[in-house]
Amino acid sequence: MKVVVIPGLTLREVSDEDVARIREAGGDADVVVTNPEGAESEIADADVVFGFVSRRMYLGAQNLRWVHAISSGVDAFLYDEFRDGNVVLTSEKGLVGDHLADTGFGLLLMLTRQLAAALRYGPDSWNHRPEMRYQEVELTGSTMGIFGFGGTGRAMARRAAAFGMDVIAMDRDPVAPSPEVADVQGEGYFDELLARSDVVAICTPLTPETRGKFDAAAFARMKETAFLVNVTRGEVMVEEDLVAALESGQIRGAGLDVVPREPLPEDSRLWSLPNVVMTPHTAGASQFRAGRNMERFLRNLERLRRGEELEGVIDKQLGY
Repeated sequence: MKVVVIPGLTLREVSDEDVARIREAGGDADVVVTNPEGAESEIADADVVFGFVSRRMYLGAQNLRWVHAISSGVDAFLYDEFRDGNVVLTSEKGLVGDHLADTGFGLLLMLTRQLAAALRYGPDSWNHRPEMRYQEVELTGSTMGIFGFGGTGRAMARRAAAFGMDVIAMDRDPVAPSPEVADVQGEGYFDELLARSDVVAICTPLTPETRGKFDAAAFARMKETAFLVNVTRGEVMVEEDLVAALESGQIRGAGLDVVPREPLPEDSRLWSLPNVVMTPHTAGASQFRAGRNMERFLRNLERLRRGEELEGVIDKQLGY
């Protein structure tokens, strides 16, 4: 068995110890660690890839059986040939929710507790105390509506409950409830979720169904006092409609780790809106992330050898 490992943003280094463990899990596998350019020549006879596989790489692969992504979102893999082919795709889905939710709540608190305003005013913030205090919001007793109840949605729900919030959630698929959400609603609940929520948290992957889901019509259904938080995929939102909703007061504010265009151009009006806080798609970072994904890959490599079902399998037609 030949295993090609392609480090990247979320798997920056592969140590000699990692290589030895991969070799052992693969039954004395031939392990090659290379960059994307080198992978184009190595992938021809590879059985397994741990990393991103471009369309060019995929078309040159003759023996490929399984790819394990080093990202939780897999939309970049879903070009026609890969999506419709027989190669199994797995990812770290279900392993990244906690640190994404940490950032989600950090962004939310920047808005509700006027932390962003204090940073913006700097030394002059003392002179803005009355207006800042007037705008501060306590989360206790408010409702968070979660769009997409996978790992990230569940992590957001745990944090919301810890802040004394009520939590409602919906998902495309029938999914199990959680201690915070007794009944996870289906797709038909979208309008009601928007109307009921004081905070709307986007926790969904990017799929053809979710792309552009948060448009002018969606923002019009939200409360004027509601906040939007998005730490998963920016293309779920229509940028022009989001800007219009924020400028007009249709919604109160937005905390965004992801945006429809990345990197976001300097001329985007999102940069200048006082009711927006943004981080540059960094919510996915954690000191534990690479290790967690490496452990899943090693478990899956052993499962592959035994002919067992792999963890974190992606339905390539659905996109998650």
